[in-house]
Amino acid sequence: MKKAGYMDDGNITLLAKGVELKGEIKVEGTVRIDGRLEGDVQTKGEVIVGEDGIVKGSISAGSLISSGRIKATVTATERVQLLKTATLIGEVHCPVMVMEEGAKFQGVSDMGATAWPEEAPRLPGNVRDMNQHRGKSVALIGKEPDL
Repeated sequence: MKKAGYMDDGNITLLAKGVELKGEIKVEGTVRIDGRLEGDVQTKGEVIVGEDGIVKGSISAGSLISSGRIKATVTATERVQLLKTATLIGEVHCPVMVMEEGAKFQGVSDMGATAWPEEAPRLPGNVRDMNQHRGKSVALIGKEPDL
């Protein structure tokens, strides 16, 4: 499935199991981490952290899917998805966060809510609440209801 906002040319940057990297990864497409990264990941695409993957640092991506361990500040423009074996400790900034049963999250999340609405949102002026125009219930006394 093509994602809007970046060109996916099918290239995947892979940090394989057993590989340890200290530094920064900056790419346009997908990054898959099955090894260990101490540093930062920046992509407009997707970051996938496998079950054996460990990330300490920061992740900035279009989306994050993790089944590994992350201790980082995560910023995703689309979504963060934590699969059942995932552990994420840190800050998460994203519009959508999905956690499977068994996933663990410890930290702070910011999903863009800026204020608590004090009352129900008002309808625009040209839209009416139809509940106030509905007829009231009437109970007939002394007459059997027609079935």
